Amino acid sequence: MSYRVDRVEHLVKEEISDILLHKIEDVDLGFLTVTNVRMSPDLRVASIYLSVFEKEKREIVLERIKDRTGFIRTELAHRIRIRFVPELRFFIDDTLDYVEKIEGLIKKIHEDDNKQNNKPGTP
Repeated sequence: MSYRVDRVEHLVKEEISDILLHKIEDVDLGFLTVTNVRMSPDLRVASIYLSVFEKEKREIVLERIKDRTGFIRTELAHRIRIRFVPELRFFIDDTLDYVEKIEGLIKKIHEDDNKQNNKPGTP
């Protein structure tokens, strides 16, 4: 990936985070974090990944953010100097859920191994 794309990703991530923190006044969004931004090679589309602390509210929060995409894009246009303001696409980042699931499976394997090793008659 090019240096320019990396720089724009970083800039968009910072600015979107700031916009969500200071410009969107919705207490129902809860604890929201921009975890990643991936730009298309032509810088016309930004895929923005969000982490929402409360699992039950993820879909609601995503819909509320998507409803405000126009406002967020306009704010972004005022903050960055780029030829084209990218189309914004928001997604829920479920990486932490995946990590928790893997950790749970590893823990279960270790517990099963410990049970096997503690059985009488096993060498």
